[in-house]
Amino acid sequence: MTSELERVKILEGKISQVVEYVNKLTDENQRLKHQIKELRSEKKSFEEQAKKAEKIDQAMEKYEDEREILKDKIDGIISQIDKIGI
Repeated sequence: MTSELERVKILEGKISQVVEYVNKLTDENQRLKHQIKELRSEKKSFEEQAKKAEKIDQAMEKYEDEREILKDKIDGIISQIDKIGI
């Protein structure tokens, strides 16, 4: 009989360990879910920033092209004025 009681106590101890382990895993799972949510939010923010940066780059290229066109026109006007001798 004592042997059976000892075995039941051992089983209770093992069940307690399993419950503790499951609780630990549940807590860790919740923490990881929260971390995933935060990382997804950060990813979305970075993607939005990347899109904004891409638009700015495109605008800069456009303005650089326009600047070159204006520079060429100004050089042409200066050249025409130089030909007149003013």
